[in-house]
Amino acid sequence: MIRKATLLAVLSTALLAPMVATTPGTAAATTRTSTAASARQGLSLTVSAVTPEWAKSRADVIKISGTIRNDTGAALSQLSVRLRYSSQRLPDRAAIETYLADQTDATLPGQVSSQSSVSVATLAAGASMPWEFTLTPAQLLLSSFGAYPIAVEVMQQSWPRLAVQRTLLTYAPPTQPKLPRNRLAVVLPVIDQPHRADDGTFADDKLGAALTGKGRLADLARIARTAPPTVTWFVDPALLDDVNAMVKGYRVATAKSGEETRPANAEAAQWLADMRSALAAPPVVATPYADPDVTGLVHQGLDALTGRALELGAQKASELLRPGVQTSVNWPPNGLIDADALDALAVGKGSAQVRKVLLNATNLPLQSATSTTTSTPATAGTPATIPAVTPDAATTLDTVNGPVTALVADAGLSRTFEPGGSTSTVLSRQRFIAETATIAAEPGQTRPRSLVVAPSRRWDPNPTLVSSLLKTAGSLPWLTLTPLDSIKPAKTRTPRAGLTYTDADRKEELGGKYLDPIKTAWEKAQLTSLITTDKRVSSFDAAVLRLASSAWRNQTRAGRAVTRTVDGKVQAIMNKVSITGADPDRLLTLAGSNGVVPVSVKNTMSDEVTVDVEVTSNNPRLLRVERLPSNRLVIGGDGQSGTLQVPLTASPSGSGDATVTVQLRTSDGQAYGKPVKLTIRTTGYTGIALVIVGAALTVMLAAVVTRVLRRRSQRRLARAARTRESETV
Repeated sequence: MIRKATLLAVLSTALLAPMVATTPGTAAATTRTSTAASARQGLSLTVSAVTPEWAKSRADVIKISGTIRNDTGAALSQLSVRLRYSSQRLPDRAAIETYLADQTDATLPGQVSSQSSVSVATLAAGASMPWEFTLTPAQLLLSSFGAYPIAVEVMQQSWPRLAVQRTLLTYAPPTQPKLPRNRLAVVLPVIDQPHRADDGTFADDKLGAALTGKGRLADLARIARTAPPTVTWFVDPALLDDVNAMVKGYRVATAKSGEETRPANAEAAQWLADMRSALAAPPVVATPYADPDVTGLVHQGLDALTGRALELGAQKASELLRPGVQTSVNWPPNGLIDADALDALAVGKGSAQVRKVLLNATNLPLQSATSTTTSTPATAGTPATIPAVTPDAATTLDTVNGPVTALVADAGLSRTFEPGGSTSTVLSRQRFIAETATIAAEPGQTRPRSLVVAPSRRWDPNPTLVSSLLKTAGSLPWLTLTPLDSIKPAKTRTPRAGLTYTDADRKEELGGKYLDPIKTAWEKAQLTSLITTDKRVSSFDAAVLRLASSAWRNQTRAGRAVTRTVDGKVQAIMNKVSITGADPDRLLTLAGSNGVVPVSVKNTMSDEVTVDVEVTSNNPRLLRVERLPSNRLVIGGDGQSGTLQVPLTASPSGSGDATVTVQLRTSDGQAYGKPVKLTIRTTGYTGIALVIVGAALTVMLAAVVTRVLRRRSQRRLARAARTRESETV
């Protein structure tokens, strides 16, 4: 009796759970299949194949297959797997979104196929069973080109359904007139989190794991090897730079020992070789180095850093990937930009000039209000409404440096390329086919339109899903795959409202609190370059740009830690050019009313430096610094020193200690390092002192004359005595 009661309780829970899961108040907020819900209930339903993927005629034989699995803990009996359908096609993309997102009975297809049903007498606990339906468009009464809703459900006698799986079936017979073949550009990002602090030290050791096995970068390499040559790749040169740094032995910062040495990483070398091979032919766009937060930098007055990121990105992509990588297309973080940041990108020169931007649909919305609201709430970067007619992807924006082409990614199609919950590859592919077919059949279209697919920048791709969608896109008769660079604004453009950048968007940026220390480190790093005689490029440019990466938007604490590390490295280099003999307890003496005091500068950098020495008296009444013909020193590297003889004049009214401030400056006048104070002890002579000295000199002179005269008198007397003596003899 107890066993029967337990079994009844288990069955009741399993059977009544769907009633709770499908109430209107619990409808899903985003597109989900019922696989996840049914798995929680204990009975899982999977659609594993739809062949062919779309039907071309009413007589085409379509097979839909999958499995059901019983994880309720008890056997289930008298089950029925059956197909629901509708002979009315979904009118637009908004209807597709609503159908797949709304998990209530109200949106389920109303017709049940009498020919597509599988009965299951008993399904044991833990057991799985395959099912398959064979049908034709004629049996489903499909009559015109478009996407139709279908659903597979599992029923048990008179109980509510135990599980349901929604999907779409596309019917594509020949049409008159022939449908235009829309052009689809697929953009795939190869962008990662910066991993190095300065060029010689990694801040973490996570990159190696991402390059191997099931790591996301390893998955990207797998996709690149099989992707069609029309796919456009956005590659961050900083990622290539980080991987290249691992090819030889490298150092990693650790909490215990400070830094540890790692051996050369063979997997890094292989990944880099694979990407060079896979991306040798398809179009590749280099992001600015380290994918910086462009809008954040511009809003904090760091436009120059953005320009340097564009230049360095082009240089590194050419060195590490291949020559000729594009740099004139920019994909801002989250596809969002404002007019100020767009102007900053457009005014560059050469490789630092941007002529196209890839944007999110929310950043450049349609001007007209003709859109259909879906039942799916808006999410970050996703429009709350779906246009009744899908607009062309290309338009033009005005900037201070002329027009720039804006390419708007289609949010719905882009989402199909990203793994979402338990959505299978089959269901994602069926949705992609249905949406693109619906776009092709939208009313009023007479010319092919351009569409852009761009998954989120730091996505974690499913190689099977992406490769399957790319293969399918290349086979659809209403699509033509094309490189991103080939998409240009049409003669007749869909009116758009202009750049829309909200306060919420601005809050996502790296703000002043985060960027101010980076600005300080950048300015100091530039000084280490300007002080060298040949004005070579700062060796810290790449490190500072990695600090400004948009990847730190949600990781500012980690970013600040790396910033402190880089700033310390920059300061250590600056300290290699310093004023010597600046000990506050050490006095320099000016012996007399005027004279020179040596100021020495030591250079322990490896490069020769040119430095101007500025000396200012802090008490001009007591001590005056005279004008020098030149205050410039050129000092060789590796510990050499240079000395400037500084002429000083002390006040004649007395002696004492005075201070002067010594500031090193670059040849263009920028202060280098902190100013240093030197204490000068003056010993100037007063008027009385001069009289005393004069009298002392007179006395000394008289004494000398008297001594000379006495010696002469003594010599005369001696000669006279010798004369008398000789006469006597």
